[in-house]
Amino acid sequence: MRGRIPSLLALAALAGCSSKDRSTSDTAAAVSATPESAAGTMATPAPATPAAAAPISLGAVAGRWDMRAVPESGDTTATTYVMTATADSTGWMMAFPDRAPVKVRIVSVAGDSIVAEAGPYASVRRRGVQVTTHSVMRMQGDRIVGRTVAHYKTSGPDSVLQLRTEGTRRP
Repeated sequence: MRGRIPSLLALAALAGCSSKDRSTSDTAAAVSATPESAAGTMATPAPATPAAAAPISLGAVAGRWDMRAVPESGDTTATTYVMTATADSTGWMMAFPDRAPVKVRIVSVAGDSIVAEAGPYASVRRRGVQVTTHSVMRMQGDRIVGRTVAHYKTSGPDSVLQLRTEGTRRP
């Protein structure tokens, strides 16, 4: 029996070390494995992060643009005008057909966007009503695209119209 006890203890110690070593290596393998590979399925690549849009500069949009503004819902009649953009924040104008030009204020230029405001001025869409507009524009290829929010001054609370804007550079 004496000979058996040391043998059993040695066997138990060996088994303990063996399972500890195996669990350590199993743990290391589990940590390095992805959930997909651990499950035996094909790993799905992470979605690609979209490339950041190139920063915009006022100089890049300087020139004259034929613009169209179309309401996002309801009436789909376009309002057209010519926008004159300069390489700095001064001198920006909107010219509607048969009207005096309207000064455009550049509020900010950041990232890929230009934020501009105009008005109050006599609305082209709503006769006898003053309007103030707030636009966010970006370059998309050789076009300017964006959204405009028009605030109409009425006898009650002002009314709001959201428009999609798009422009092409004049030759």
